[in-house]
Amino acid sequence: MPRIEPFETHSEDYDDWFERYKGIYVSELKAVRLLLPSFQRGVEVGIGTGRFAAPLGIREGVEPSPKMREVARQRGLRVVEGVAEHLPFPDNSFDLVLFVTTICFVDDLLKSFQESHRVLIPGGFILVGMVDRESHLGKIYEAKKGENVFYRHATFYTTSEVVNLLYKAGFKDFNFAQTIFGDLHTGPQEEDPRFGFGEGSFVVIRAQRR
Repeated sequence: MPRIEPFETHSEDYDDWFERYKGIYVSELKAVRLLLPSFQRGVEVGIGTGRFAAPLGIREGVEPSPKMREVARQRGLRVVEGVAEHLPFPDNSFDLVLFVTTICFVDDLLKSFQESHRVLIPGGFILVGMVDRESHLGKIYEAKKGENVFYRHATFYTTSEVVNLLYKAGFKDFNFAQTIFGDLHTGPQEEDPRFGFGEGSFVVIRAQRR
């Protein structure tokens, strides 16, 4: 079952986060852009309110939460109802699939990546933005997720775990970017991304469909 209840009842709080922590949001956006390939048709899975898709030029999305879909559509995005494990698109529909802070909410991550592989054209790319469970913030989120309305039922992953699942789903040629090197609340408000992983709490993984 999609974990939409917190996003339905706290949708305004979710969207307000990007304003309260604008520097963090911009830092994450920069990290995604660092690995963003050129593309003709992209889709964000778990598009939320469209905070990443819109500035990245991705015009389509999948989102199970009606309230989130409504906000994303107000941003001019084409959003359909659906979940990551059963994408409502034909085979070979896109050359880019994006996940940002979404994988911790899906029920079956391998199935989600297999679906992404299916809807991508041969040679298309997947980008996954995530908080690494082994990072500074990841350890805090994991320890305190019971206190957070959004992360209470989340499953956090390490970068290596996600890479292994992507490989099993049929992806190759992995590249990495990272940001958020300090504490979310007391660290620098905006940071430039670096290639690689293991230092930053927010990691972006890019892989190509085999």
